[in-house]
Amino acid sequence: MNNFERRDLGLAYISDQEIMKEQAKCRKILQKLNFMDRSDYTGIAQVVKELLGDKGAFINPPFYCDYGTNIEVGKNFYANYNCTILDVGKVKIGDNCQLAPNVSIYAAGHPIYPSTRNSLYEYGKPVTIGDNVWIGGNSVICPGVTIGSNVVIGAGSVVTKDIPSWVVAAGNPCKVIKKITEADKRKLFKDEEIDDEAWNDILSRGF
Repeated sequence: MNNFERRDLGLAYISDQEIMKEQAKCRKILQKLNFMDRSDYTGIAQVVKELLGDKGAFINPPFYCDYGTNIEVGKNFYANYNCTILDVGKVKIGDNCQLAPNVSIYAAGHPIYPSTRNSLYEYGKPVTIGDNVWIGGNSVICPGVTIGSNVVIGAGSVVTKDIPSWVVAAGNPCKVIKKITEADKRKLFKDEEIDDEAWNDILSRGF
């Protein structure tokens, strides 16, 4: 097998010249994105479309990834400043997901034994994130992790294991803190509730 085939099967592979050529295509798009006028929202959206496809995604530059083609996002995807997605393995993100600043998703890894790692072999393992997920700032999602739907990952978390749906999880390593229930529907910050004017607007728009 060539290294493309090995990489895509999740086997040990080497980033050879052919793979680096594929990455170079992505880097040209990122060069354009990361040096655009930050107030050119329409232009940024067009470049994001070139990178991720037409899903209504928006990314606040700078943004970094390896290929772009291994990232699949649902509707209304939003990533804030300085997001990194190492998409050596498939990274699949559902609808209405929001990434706060400095979120890193790593679908790439290296062997732990020094001489094996120095051989230049590496690997990719898929990361899957469900619908309606908010990942807090400076969080890291590690290779092979699945996060369910309707989840909040607290800021600064390191997610090393799967997280079920409908929970708040946080920490290093990231663990479930609480379930999300109907009692949380009007919560804003800690025990503070959304004010009446805003809440009535939310209800009037069918949320």
